[in-house]
Formats: sequence, C-alpha cells, structure tokens
Amino acid sequence: MTFNQISLARQIDMALEKLGGELKGMVAGTIVLQIREDSVGRFGIRHLPVDCSDRAPLAAGMTAEQVVELRQLALEALRHKSGWTHGEISYDFVLKQGRVFVSVQFESNYNMANLMFRYSPKNRDRREASNG
Repeated sequence: MTFNQISLARQIDMALEKLGGELKGMVAGTIVLQIREDSVGRFGIRHLPVDCSDRAPLAAGMTAEQVVELRQLALEALRHKSGWTHGEISYDFVLKQGRVFVSVQFESNYNMANLMFRYSPKNRDRREASNG
C-alpha cells in the first residue's frame, strides 16, 4: 500500500499520533498540516507557553487521554473540508478547566498556471472561434 492510498483522515490521525508525545503537557498551541493532492506533507506544532518565567509554575498540560480527545475532535472537524486538495489545516487548541477546546482553520490553495493549462483552447478551437 502506498501513502497516496491512505485516506486523508487516516494520514491526519497518524500525524497527530506522531505528535502525541509533544502534545502531552501542553496547554495551548496550533497544529499545522500542509496538504498536497489530499496527502499530508509537512506537519508540526506552533507553541508559545503562556508564562516562560520561573516565578510561577505552568498549568498542568494535557494528559494522554486529552491528546486522544484532541485527535478525535480534529478528525471530526475534517468533515467540513470540501472540494479542495491543496492547502493547509490549522488546529488551534487550548486546555481550559480540564477540557480540550479546538478551533480549525482550512486554507485552500490553487495554482493559476494549472488552471490556465487545463482551460487553454486548442488550435482547432481557436480556428473555429475565429471563423464562427
């Protein structure tokens, strides 16, 4: 089985599973997945701790169970993606009062050069249009 034969949902689940160890202990961040031809390319986490000082301990981060919940929420949000194959998916997450909250952003990307190539009239069509 090749990577292209695996559904996008399964690829996202695999990426989030890979990030699981990094997600444990985090209280907030953004997971970014770059999509090309309905396949996950690069993926990772953008994270800025709320307080970097040693004065106050950081809030306890996500547990393994909460990371699983985050994965499930991310996959549920995927049903809102429609009609595009290239772009980026960003999952903003935060842990508040022991609950995981996720907001998703879909960004579709198109390439005008590909669009123009597909719709450029053939020589025969140009002749017919000028004779018409």
